[in-house]
Amino acid sequence: MNWNFQNSYTQLPNVYYSITKPQDFENPRLILFNSDLANELNLNVNSNEEEICDFLLGKKNKEKNFFSQAYAGHQFGHFTILGDGRAHMLGEHINNKNKRYDIQLKGSGLTPYSRNGDGKATLGPMIREYLVSEAMHFLNIPTTRALAVILTGENILRHGIQPGAILVRVAKSHIRVGTFQFGRLLKNTSDFDNLIYYTIKRLYPEIKKNKNLYLNFFKKICEDQVNLIIEWMRVGFIHGVMNTDNMSLSGETIDYGPCAFMDTYNPKTVFSSIDDKGRYSFENQSKIVLWNLARFAETILHLIDDSQNKAIEIVENILNENQEKFEIKWLEMMYKKINLSYDNKNKELVKELLDLMHIHKLDYTNTFIDLKYGKLSEKIFKNWMNKYSLRKKEKHYQINPIVIPRNHIIEEIINDTTNEDYKSLYLFNKVIRKPYDKNNIDKKFLTPPDDNQKVYKTFCGT
Repeated sequence: MNWNFQNSYTQLPNVYYSITKPQDFENPRLILFNSDLANELNLNVNSNEEEICDFLLGKKNKEKNFFSQAYAGHQFGHFTILGDGRAHMLGEHINNKNKRYDIQLKGSGLTPYSRNGDGKATLGPMIREYLVSEAMHFLNIPTTRALAVILTGENILRHGIQPGAILVRVAKSHIRVGTFQFGRLLKNTSDFDNLIYYTIKRLYPEIKKNKNLYLNFFKKICEDQVNLIIEWMRVGFIHGVMNTDNMSLSGETIDYGPCAFMDTYNPKTVFSSIDDKGRYSFENQSKIVLWNLARFAETILHLIDDSQNKAIEIVENILNENQEKFEIKWLEMMYKKINLSYDNKNKELVKELLDLMHIHKLDYTNTFIDLKYGKLSEKIFKNWMNKYSLRKKEKHYQINPIVIPRNHIIEEIINDTTNEDYKSLYLFNKVIRKPYDKNNIDKKFLTPPDDNQKVYKTFCGT
């Protein structure tokens, strides 16, 4: 196994990162290893478990230039200085197709940004992030991915004593809206310019030579983020903590803390244990992404136009346009989910369907599958079906998943793995790879939770 590290982030001014190294754990143990992703990264895996652990934890690195990133962010609307409090970057790996990937350890110990935390993670949240991020990948949604979960051999105090673990995360980059907020806070024009040029070159090289570079940069960020939220809504995904520090400029879903997939359809659904006011509810995700984009725009106003008032006007127009684009794209997505043509007269059919799902507390995922296979309740949907049957198309788009990582299933798996029973973990890790395939899937993975199985709150594990 060999990394091909060519680190570019550390060429930025050192205010954006700190050189630091992960904790050295004496008895690490490999729980999950993503061999397909390893192949994509061109890693030759023919070693034993101990050697793989040493490799993934950076013990075999010739040059140990580990670092953690500095950034800021609005957390539930409140601005604060942050950074990688429990993450270390091993490096930027280049595969044989010249694609660049951040390789990061999460839960690997203290950093200069840990504040009052211990820099560590427990097994449960790392299992959640591994399974959910891989599920998102196979659902065809842009996301960071997981290469491995490693037990550290330590016990960690959270909600009781729990086994410690590390996630090996793979991403296009870890540059966030919060990175730019941190850069502007420093009020060093040269340092900030370096960050902008670096980000464009790394993530959006196609716009480098275009006119209105910074405006096109902002437009591209907006487009990717709006498209991402549409995909979340398609599958009923709720991120849980859409803080600006959890919004990656690569357009990938990042930081699977108190995330969950909605079972019973309710647009106000919230899972995060700390989201008391529903700021990051399912229906609010489209509003929050625009709020976050406005915070990003504030960092580059001075580059969009010399006149601040003019720059604000330009940005507001773009954000308004993206609100309109979101509504159009959301309707397009919903029409595909129920096989309708894009026609304004079909809006009411979509609204009526969702209203019926809400009133009758129906499962979000299974309702669309039941519609496809003609299994909707006649008692509930008779009138709606009479109207729908006159307008539906024959073609069925493959955008409605059969399998999602349901909250109660994830919790069962976490409980099993905490007790060193890995059978359900390995089974479900296979199931999520074919989310649109109905064949040979255990019925329990398709069944909504009963009242005793429902998960109402999720936690990030810090």
